[in-house]
Amino acid sequence: MHEIKSPSANGVASARQPATAQELRLWGLTVRELHDRRWASRSVQIVRPGGAEVELRGPRLYILLGAEDFVLFRINPILKRLNWMKPRAMRLRLVDRQATSYMERVLTDNEDRFIAIRREYFGRTRSTLRLVVTGEAKLARMWRDSAGGREGWRAMRDRIGRDRWIAEQCSGRILSTASPSTTDDCLEALLEQWSEPGASLDGVYEPAPGALVHETARPPQDTRLVGRVWIGAGVRLRPGSVVIGPRVLADAPGAVAKQRPPSWEAALYPGWKLTPKLRGTWFRHSKRLFDIAFSSAVLVATAPIYPIVMLAILLEDGWPPFFAHMRQTRRGRVFPCYKFRTMRKDAEQIKAELASKNQADGPQFFIEKDPRLLRIGKTLRRFQIDELPQFWNVLLGHMSVVGPRPSPDKENQFSPAWREARLSVRPGVTGLWQVSRTREPETDFQEWIRYDLEYVQHESWRLDLWIIFKTVEKIIRG
Repeated sequence: MHEIKSPSANGVASARQPATAQELRLWGLTVRELHDRRWASRSVQIVRPGGAEVELRGPRLYILLGAEDFVLFRINPILKRLNWMKPRAMRLRLVDRQATSYMERVLTDNEDRFIAIRREYFGRTRSTLRLVVTGEAKLARMWRDSAGGREGWRAMRDRIGRDRWIAEQCSGRILSTASPSTTDDCLEALLEQWSEPGASLDGVYEPAPGALVHETARPPQDTRLVGRVWIGAGVRLRPGSVVIGPRVLADAPGAVAKQRPPSWEAALYPGWKLTPKLRGTWFRHSKRLFDIAFSSAVLVATAPIYPIVMLAILLEDGWPPFFAHMRQTRRGRVFPCYKFRTMRKDAEQIKAELASKNQADGPQFFIEKDPRLLRIGKTLRRFQIDELPQFWNVLLGHMSVVGPRPSPDKENQFSPAWREARLSVRPGVTGLWQVSRTREPETDFQEWIRYDLEYVQHESWRLDLWIIFKTVEKIIRG
């Protein structure tokens, strides 16, 4: 058994013989593994030198730590900076400030019988830690394959380049899983900041509000669990026991609790309802007016291109020059999404024959050298001329200039939470995914979901104008 302190400033906690970080397990996981699972539940991969492989099908956000580092901090402000500044990596200086003046411990024996109360006085402490946050899998793999330490950081700095870093500082909790003396502090920090570990762990259920128990523990019916209580595998409680939180009872010696690797699908496609921020009437109306003005201007400016493109398509593959695919807009309404035809007329018929060559994951279909593509189609796609007819959809109110990629109903069924979010706004001719995706193997669908949800959550004029600028820049570069 082990000790755990109360998170209150001058709280009371039970104390037992401490266990080392390596010996102690909770729900089959070491303290370090619990820490990494906590971050995984927030769609973040923890990467350590010589640690687990970087999962390319997982979330594209990585925190690079030392082998035994344990950190907790608010990730949302960091994400906002990364989204706006677009660096290759962020060098984060984490500061841990401890203002507690003393701690009272209730000492008990192995039978939970009271022995004494001990008060420990200590001054305010402060520690700092350097870490890196990045969205690049290549940098994460580089750190994982390094020896860590100063040499690892130096190699990372040289690889990224001084002008592609940004530096930030934030407050958080800094501990180490290497020291037995900090085991309880690590568990205390997790108990405070991990509100729903049971959602991402096997065999853990909630018999009472705030209490999480492993299925092999089976506390008696008359057991009272009060507050934040975590009970590990194989723990046996006496009938009539009262366990008051904050309290952690680690796995009993010899207890078996197996955990599967993190389910990145659960992290990427959460089951909770994702609701976009409430937008005022002014924003909705002004965006619609902008869509009308912008699409009208584009249609007038590009009108001379239409007969040229239509003639090129007709000469190569005949009629029709346009292609209309049924897609979904707000609230699931179906509309014909117009494009210049860039593929053979029998493209859909031979798609099944090419399924084995599909390079995209999820419901998408992508082949780098697609044999269905017309010669003129390659040029149209390179400069995104094939999407010009979509501005008719914008003018008609089916779409916006900026928004999630329009998709058919079949693709939208892959994740209910994702579907609900992306269909809460009009789809766009361009969007955050189109200007931010990497096209790395087995990551395209995950990036699609990630950037669609980011856009829905942060939709604003500033973001829309930035996406339009990046789209124009991308077209010019070809």
